Amino acid sequence: MAITLVQVDFPHQGPWGDEMAQAMEGLAQSIAAEPGFVFKYWTENRDQGRAGGVYGFAGRPEAEAYLAMHSERLKGFGYSDIRGMIFEVNETLSRIDNAPVL
Repeated sequence: MAITLVQVDFPHQGPWGDEMAQAMEGLAQSIAAEPGFVFKYWTENRDQGRAGGVYGFAGRPEAEAYLAMHSERLKGFGYSDIRGMIFEVNETLSRIDNAPVL
């Protein structure tokens, strides 16, 4: 399966860890229902005050649509300095390095 990755991060002052998991459960369920969605790694860096994620989508069109929608949603939540990028996966090299979900 070809995977297209979306990487998003933004300034975040908390909550973190288990508190974030409780606060964001509804958002996680919403993300899981997005067209073409395969997985998400939720990311957080308390030291730098940034949170976000790395998402896998079944194709680039779904990834692009999600990134546009999610960036607007984050702005609606009051976040700014949102960084979002889309990457194609080099499956050959990723398999060598045991990447999950390929």
